[in-house]
Amino acid sequence: MKILYFAWLRERLNRGEEDVSPPTEVATVADLIDWLASRDEAFAHAVEKRTLIKAAVDAKLVKHDASIIGAKTIALFPPMTGG
Repeated sequence: MKILYFAWLRERLNRGEEDVSPPTEVATVADLIDWLASRDEAFAHAVEKRTLIKAAVDAKLVKHDASIIGAKTIALFPPMTGG
């Protein structure tokens, strides 16, 4: 699956995307964030306040308990502000 990073997540990680193959026990957005954090110290630091991270699964905004089973693309981004 492809992980897309936006805004300050992209800046802090110094990458806009990556392809990953999480293990089968990684079934939700929350699981994915935890798994990514466990394998990448920069990611762990960037998502210390996980509740601030928003997610979209195959272009649909979801909560952290949403399933990622069968997903092609997961987008992770900080809260947006308008203006």
